[in-house]
Amino acid sequence: MELDIRKPILCLDFDGTIHTYNSGWHGADKIMDAPIAGAFDFIEKALIDFDVHIFSARSGLPGGIDAMKAWFIQHGWAENHDGDPKGLAFPTSKPPAHVSIDDRAINFSGAWPEIQTLKDFKPWNELEV
Repeated sequence: MELDIRKPILCLDFDGTIHTYNSGWHGADKIMDAPIAGAFDFIEKALIDFDVHIFSARSGLPGGIDAMKAWFIQHGWAENHDGDPKGLAFPTSKPPAHVSIDDRAINFSGAWPEIQTLKDFKPWNELEV
């Protein structure tokens, strides 16, 4: 019997979580913005304890995954022997993650939120400071 020694999955949203997404949506294959400060350092640290999966609404669209991979390389992330971003997975559907980080999510604590809370929701980069 083989032991399962895989690390737990950390699923990271891409748009607005890893890159700033200030320019908005221009298609699955077009990514205009820079990384969010500290994103790459965080991912490098997370890779020690997690299998890091990058997932986005663009993941299942033509050109989306290739664009995200190219964006990582363009911004200095190391490549593996296949020319893909080293150490990262890019699934086409949401993985069975141990935990996820997303700029457009509400943590479910066992009690359903009020509908108005959902209607009033804003991602971190749209909050008034």
